[in-house]
Amino acid sequence: MRGRRKPRNLVRCARGFAPVIASNLARAEHRSAVSRVVRDQVRDKLDFSFEDLGEQQVKNIARPVRVYRVREGAAAIEHVSPASSQPLPLPDKPSIAVLPFQNMSGDPEQEYFADGMVEEIITALSRIRWLFVIARNSSFTYKGQTIEIKQVGRELGVRYVLEGSVRKAGGRVRITAQLIDATNGAHLWADRFDGSLADVFDLQDKVASSVAGVIEPTLQAAETARLAGRPTSDLTAYDLYLRASALVLSSSRQIPEALRLMEQAIARDPRYGTALAWAAFCCLRLLLDGRSEDPEALRLNGTDFARRALEVAGDDPGILANAALALAYFGEDIGAMTALVDRALALHPNFARGWHVSGVLRLQAGQPDIAIEHVEAALRLSPRARVGQSMSVVGMAHFLARRFDESVPKLLLAIQENPSFANPYRVLAACYAHMRRLDDAQATIARLRTITSVVIPDAGYLRQAEHRELFLTGLRLATGETT
Repeated sequence: MRGRRKPRNLVRCARGFAPVIASNLARAEHRSAVSRVVRDQVRDKLDFSFEDLGEQQVKNIARPVRVYRVREGAAAIEHVSPASSQPLPLPDKPSIAVLPFQNMSGDPEQEYFADGMVEEIITALSRIRWLFVIARNSSFTYKGQTIEIKQVGRELGVRYVLEGSVRKAGGRVRITAQLIDATNGAHLWADRFDGSLADVFDLQDKVASSVAGVIEPTLQAAETARLAGRPTSDLTAYDLYLRASALVLSSSRQIPEALRLMEQAIARDPRYGTALAWAAFCCLRLLLDGRSEDPEALRLNGTDFARRALEVAGDDPGILANAALALAYFGEDIGAMTALVDRALALHPNFARGWHVSGVLRLQAGQPDIAIEHVEAALRLSPRARVGQSMSVVGMAHFLARRFDESVPKLLLAIQENPSFANPYRVLAACYAHMRRLDDAQATIARLRTITSVVIPDAGYLRQAEHRELFLTGLRLATGETT
């Protein structure tokens, strides 16, 4: 035990993660997965030195990770946040990333509007099947940074980069955009699009169509956002949706406010499919995190939102995927929901979130290895996105496949990137319990109880009885329950 004490004290300084991380030290090959935060928090406080071992390939993560060894007899600690210093190979079709546009409105409160415009342009470009389009979550990691376009191209593995600005003043909108070849920095095209707020959807389509025409003039750019029709004709509802979407994936603690705004948008436009589908997702997350005083009412509301979304979905991949994810969690037929996501991906092969949702549904259906493959596909389409949600799925997939040693580092990474998301704690505790690491399991449960009172959830979303039993038995062992 003496050999483990120093590493345990070391990690305890790093934002409360000691109970979860410490005893990974001095175990198999003396390695554990922690963030750079751990090293930075303790290196000037304790008598340990850190040796940078450079970037290493880690199983089931496509990108290299940076590894640090702790000296003074301590075990090696791995930093598992993805690194991306080596260029990603270019896809075999034209590839593009859309950087966050500058908000030129003179009002910081309008930042969400500029971001929303860019997200819509990304969505429109993504529906052009012959384009490879990087997801928003990765391109927005450059927000507020001054960075060379060539570096963006190398880090995201794309040939083209679109940048620009949005100005919203009164009832008018101006979008300026320029397309750059990231391989050599050459400016290929620039234009300005002006219109009223009532024309905002047409402006987004025009930007996407113009960019597509420059990249490949011989191909038709008809596969734009027009395929899905207008999301809504109510601009106030659209504004509410943009405010909510800026919150919904940022933090578990923002979900109630995101749901409130989505409900306001739906009240203005009851057939606003995108808002309905995201409202259903918000209900799912509140239930999963144990943040509802009336779970049954929330489940009914979420089911209603999702079914109404599907009624108006048409061929919109985002609506199909989010509604299917919610309904699968609420108990609908998993095969039918998987078919909906497959349809979304057939319509939109570049849809990173669609691949992620497909991974979640495969996990629930009892196909953990396929789940990992689909999550990895999402990560390639969004190589700089925060990987907490992805690693939560991958970690649980390894857990259900009884690869406990591979599960632990993925779950630790999920926790450190989103410490307010409850489910990775539950899976980690169950994993530790099945590994007979009961001290670590109990410490993880203690951390979980600071987030939610629901320690042992309804695991009905896991459709294989053996998977439910594995999960719930582990949680009961971790909490000290025997029945």
